[in-house]
Amino acid sequence: MKKLQFDILTIFPAMIDSYTKESILGRAQKAKLIEVKAHDIRTYSTDKHHKVDDTPYGGGPGMVMKVEPFDLALKKIKKVARGKGLGTRVILTAANGKSFTQDDARRLASYKQIIFLCGRYEGIDQRVEDNLVDETFSIGNYVLTGGELPALVMTDAIARNIPGVLGAEASLDKESHTEEGYLEYPQYTKPETYKKWSVPEILLSGDHKKIETWREDQSKKKKRE
Repeated sequence: MKKLQFDILTIFPAMIDSYTKESILGRAQKAKLIEVKAHDIRTYSTDKHHKVDDTPYGGGPGMVMKVEPFDLALKKIKKVARGKGLGTRVILTAANGKSFTQDDARRLASYKQIIFLCGRYEGIDQRVEDNLVDETFSIGNYVLTGGELPALVMTDAIARNIPGVLGAEASLDKESHTEEGYLEYPQYTKPETYKKWSVPEILLSGDHKKIETWREDQSKKKKRE
């Protein structure tokens, strides 16, 4: 069985570990379906103080992360050279990137290794994106403090598409965005009535054909709205 390895380069590795050791990702790692490793980019700095940023050329506010630590880190942890089949994919998380979609999550689940580069401060030296990266992704039109949250979001989305990660593979069949524009129907559970808020009667009917039709109609309604 193929195991997908996620390597996340960051200056805050504890942020990654605290999320990926829990819930579905944690169970998937114990089952050896995936492996998630957080790498402290500071350990690849050649500066005696392990500095990974510096002032921008041309002036301006803030600090820019340097190219050298990312280059040295990739040389150390990358398993497959760029352009050689579905081996390793190096991904930069950045506001200027392509919007990450469910199609991207499914496609990337076919690789053996995904490496995320997480920026901080005013960003990463452009030479990283120009020379070391295969794809650049954004998870939305807003600004975050760093690239760790986007990397975790994408790791979660990609991992769900690996066989065995979700207990019931049928869970993937009717999820939102499984098909372009598809949104999942409303879900209900016990109690049947709470504060006069009742579960739709059709779901209590036992008529599975009518329930399926109702769910399809609700999905279409969500899409229209």
